[in-house]
Amino acid sequence: MIQNQHAFHIPVMGTGHSIDSPIRVAHLGINSVISVVDDQLCEKIRKHYCDEYRLPYENIPRSRPDGRAERITAYLETVQEIVQQKFTRLKELPAFCSSEKDRYFNLLPDSNPLRKAYETIASLTEPNERNKLMDELTTRLTPGSIDVNIMAKVDALQMSNDDQPMSGEFSDASAALRGYANSSLSSSLVLSAGFNPRLYSYLAEFKGFYRDASGSIKKKIILKVSDFRSALIQGKFLAKKGLEVAEFRIESGLNCGGHAFASDGHLMPVLLQEFREKRDQLVETFQPMVKSFYESMGWDYPEMNEEDITPKITVQGGIGTNGEMQRLLTDFEMDGTGWGSPFLLVPEATCVDEFTSKLLANAGEKDLYLSNVSPLGVPFNNIRGSGSAIHTQELIDKGKPGSKCPKGFLVSNTEFTESPICTASAEYQLLKINQIRENSELSDEQKEQQTNRVMEKTCLCTNLGTGSLIRLGIMKPSYGRQEICPGPNVAWFSREYSLDEMVNHIYGRTESLVPEERPHMFAKELNMYLDYLVELSIVTDEDDKGGQNKLRKIRKNLEEGMDFCLQIAATKPYENENLESLREAVHVQRERLNRLFMAEAC
Repeated sequence: MIQNQHAFHIPVMGTGHSIDSPIRVAHLGINSVISVVDDQLCEKIRKHYCDEYRLPYENIPRSRPDGRAERITAYLETVQEIVQQKFTRLKELPAFCSSEKDRYFNLLPDSNPLRKAYETIASLTEPNERNKLMDELTTRLTPGSIDVNIMAKVDALQMSNDDQPMSGEFSDASAALRGYANSSLSSSLVLSAGFNPRLYSYLAEFKGFYRDASGSIKKKIILKVSDFRSALIQGKFLAKKGLEVAEFRIESGLNCGGHAFASDGHLMPVLLQEFREKRDQLVETFQPMVKSFYESMGWDYPEMNEEDITPKITVQGGIGTNGEMQRLLTDFEMDGTGWGSPFLLVPEATCVDEFTSKLLANAGEKDLYLSNVSPLGVPFNNIRGSGSAIHTQELIDKGKPGSKCPKGFLVSNTEFTESPICTASAEYQLLKINQIRENSELSDEQKEQQTNRVMEKTCLCTNLGTGSLIRLGIMKPSYGRQEICPGPNVAWFSREYSLDEMVNHIYGRTESLVPEERPHMFAKELNMYLDYLVELSIVTDEDDKGGQNKLRKIRKNLEEGMDFCLQIAATKPYENENLESLREAVHVQRERLNRLFMAEAC
């Protein structure tokens, strides 16, 4: 298993924006996460890189009995081969001459033992001793991990070539899991977007997720979770099958990229505090279950150090300065951080086309918003003026809203059809619009509002991968339709950056890339939750007891979170940490919260 040499990783971003990030940065020791939801995209990009690196390529049609899984395996093997080639070449380079090998060390955090050893060797004057020590140090280098993300709930069941339903192991998520499990990668599988018992049970079919005789796990499990309770429930489910969670990855409910899974007002500081206080419960709860499973199977469970069996806790969503990262690592004792959206402006790290890159660089806070475009029915972080938004409006203007649904990864609606269809498809939108128009109980204004919401849905399956295809020259820029899902944090990054610039910014080694007035990540999240609560209160009927109870629950949790935020704001700030903005946000949003519920009472 590859150890993370850095205090950060690059999370999954859309289907295409981090799909080749390991090829770009893994040889420099940086971990990143690939999405494999779109095997068709994987196949196109595999062909591109096989051509570029002169690797053998044979098309894998999806019509094969296990075509989806085979495509994913083949893509991951190609990425692995290229990373190994680049990493081997890097190790063979001379040091102390501004080579990629020097860059590897210089990118590392100042506290990393490899960097410290490199700096010590660099200070030596005797050539033979220096070369000998450098050769020894080179053997300790590791490439970044090629981690893989599967959205657990994006799990459509597939039909066979003769139009018969296939068994569960051929569902989209299960096939993707099999594609990863059958690869030679030694890395981590990141499971996100909900708890899928069928998929989690399927993990037990693959020995790579269990410890070998030496105690190593070839393929580790990372769970993206919203709170401690979720971590405990999902971890126990896996532990009963002998499966250990290597890392719980906490993500802000709203202040993140991609789909936003809002909590009931549980602010990030409160969640992190609970994980810090209760993390020992994770080992105490899971380990007896894991060992019991091994015993039931007649397997030996190796003797392990406590460090090796304790899940790591990391956090992502809206981090923008070294000071914020230091608070997460030091005060909340997190084991690492995820930096996503800022890397969308680093061409060396992510796969974003020129049009979209400029759009991101010029975006202000008002250009970034939670949208209704996702067919999953979950708020989706979006940017105004994207190629996808332009294309969707063009279809509406032509009177032909909706997509042809060429990929079908997000089919889930059976309102009008026996087989599930996608709410972004032309088929669904035409049926739904006709239903709205024929509803005599709706006013013309209500019909227009509901129709517009239907037509907002866009084809994420295709459009989230378009930018990467354009960037790699596989598709012409004139095709357009690029969708991207940045978090609001990207508004404060105003141009493209080199990898070195961004990493040095993360570690606080240079002047900050963002202005001093940028609000603290905790302040931004608080503001977003109040916006969310206001919107929720508008659509919640006064006679809806369940809905009203939910509003009151969110209010209570927000008030508790704001109290804790004030405690944080009263502490000494880390460098480039805007705690004053957190104090001000609590004051403004508390007044806003009180006014909202005073109005409700009236």
